[in-house]
Amino acid sequence: MSSRVSRSLAKAGAQLQAACDKFNASHPVGAAVTVLLDGGEVRETVTTSEAQVLSGHSAVIWLQGISGRYLLERVTPVAAKAAT
Repeated sequence: MSSRVSRSLAKAGAQLQAACDKFNASHPVGAAVTVLLDGGEVRETVTTSEAQVLSGHSAVIWLQGISGRYLLERVTPVAAKAAT
C-alpha cells in the first residue's frame, strides 16, 4: 500500500473517530434518538452503546429493540422536551 493511500485511510479513520467522540460527549448511553431504518421508517429508540468505529470504516451505534448496529449518520438525537 502506498504511503498516500495509508495517509488517506488514516485521515478517514480519524474523521470517523472524531464523529464518534463528538456524539459520545453530548449523548451518553441511554440517550433518546431516532433512527432511519433500511426500509425508510423512522423509529424512536435509545442508544445501548457508545458510538464507535467499526473495522476502521464505519461509525456505528447499537440501539434498543433493533437488531445489529446502525450507521451513526442515520441516528439523530431527540431534543429534550422542556418542562412546563
